[in-house]
Amino acid sequence: MKISPLDIQQQQFKVKTFRGLDPDDVDSFLQTVAGEMEELIRDNSQMKEIQSRQSREMLDMAEKERELRETLLSAHRVIEEMKANARKEAELIVSEAELKGERIIADAERQLGELKSRIEEVRRQKIQFEISLKGLLESYSRQLSSDEPA
Repeated sequence: MKISPLDIQQQQFKVKTFRGLDPDDVDSFLQTVAGEMEELIRDNSQMKEIQSRQSREMLDMAEKERELRETLLSAHRVIEEMKANARKEAELIVSEAELKGERIIADAERQLGELKSRIEEVRRQKIQFEISLKGLLESYSRQLSSDEPA
């Protein structure tokens, strides 16, 4: 059974005629006890309120810590994903560059082959022209030699 400060203040005692308690002393003591009890109840309520607030703050902090951990893990996953994507992209760029380089070399080799063929064709034409020119010159020389009076 709980006793409140009001119960203490309203408590009545029977007065005995022989050797009883002084009613003023009892009332004074009951007032003192009731005041102390009120103060203890107030302190207890304040402590419970403080405890409740601190419990809520601890729960909030625990929730924030959990969210922070999740955020850090998520950020770590994103960073790892970005690294992997960057590696793949770099490998793709290198592969494309190598392929482009091979195409450039193949094209240059093809052009070189074409140029060599042209040079050979020009040499062949030069030789053919020289032969034809010699033949023409010999033909003119014979005509000139046969036209001269002997």
